[in-house]
Amino acid sequence: MTIASIRRARPGSTTAMTGRILLLMAMLLVVVTGFAIVNPAFIQLSSFATVLQFSVMLALVALGQAFVVMSGGGGIDLSVGGIVSVSSVFTALAMNAGIVPWWLVPAVPVVIGAALGFGNAVMINRLKILPLIATLGTYFLFSGLAMAVTKGATVMTSADWITAFGRGTVFGIPLMFLVLVVPAYMIGAGVLTHTSWGRWIYATGRNERAARLTGIPVDRLRITVYTLSGMLAGLAAFVSIAWFGAGRPNMGQNLEMESLTCALLGGVAIAGGAGGVVSVLIAVMVITTLKTGLQFNNISTVWQIGIVGALLLAVLLLERFKPVRKHS
Repeated sequence: MTIASIRRARPGSTTAMTGRILLLMAMLLVVVTGFAIVNPAFIQLSSFATVLQFSVMLALVALGQAFVVMSGGGGIDLSVGGIVSVSSVFTALAMNAGIVPWWLVPAVPVVIGAALGFGNAVMINRLKILPLIATLGTYFLFSGLAMAVTKGATVMTSADWITAFGRGTVFGIPLMFLVLVVPAYMIGAGVLTHTSWGRWIYATGRNERAARLTGIPVDRLRITVYTLSGMLAGLAAFVSIAWFGAGRPNMGQNLEMESLTCALLGGVAIAGGAGGVVSVLIAVMVITTLKTGLQFNNISTVWQIGIVGALLLAVLLLERFKPVRKHS
């Protein structure tokens, strides 16, 4: 890999990315059609709004996960569910104690998430602990802390303004999707395609040694992406408080698996160096529509978790049998 090739680093061919998007759109159409055949009542505007509402938290966490995986080095963030849980609980407790002004409430879980994500980054990039081990450990630490502080109970809040935002809609579209998810993905796409940081992420994911030799600040880059992942998980925690009017110690349960599935299903290479955010968002819609349709038809949550796990395995198997990418 030369300096010139790093400067030109991109997520992959336009044809491949377009093909992934078309494949995901086809999957989404098949899922919707299947549920419509089983229960025609599924095809209505309220179902569409429900899918978007349910997708907000997962979309935010999946975006951070995608950046982590794209940056390579075995990157993965299994702590995101724990960050969501502990951030939502501590924010709700701070609201009830009156120690945070109402206008600062949205920033509290984001700051907590950023701090926890930065802690992950330090362990991985400075202490050289494997990402899988480091973030698995912090997942249990954060989740356990949320359960211990609340004794497993939900922390209710009484801020009407926050639930009005969390449950608000604009022309039937959830407000949180419009003001949080859409801008986040637009910014993410812009960073990846139009900035040096985006080119560095792809270059580092493809060949870390070459990236270091050409002067890319690999460690600083990875610290940034893990911190970003924590911030987005914290933002998802704010979404949960705004939606449910409470901080729940198990709010982030299964988000680590679902976010990783969305990232890989959306075309992010497990080894790093390839992927895009538009396809990740469509993958989020596929997963969320699947789960919503199963709930709509009163199918056990056990099956929902099983289907997400099966999708993750299928994506990993497909990735395994792809032709090996050669570095240049």
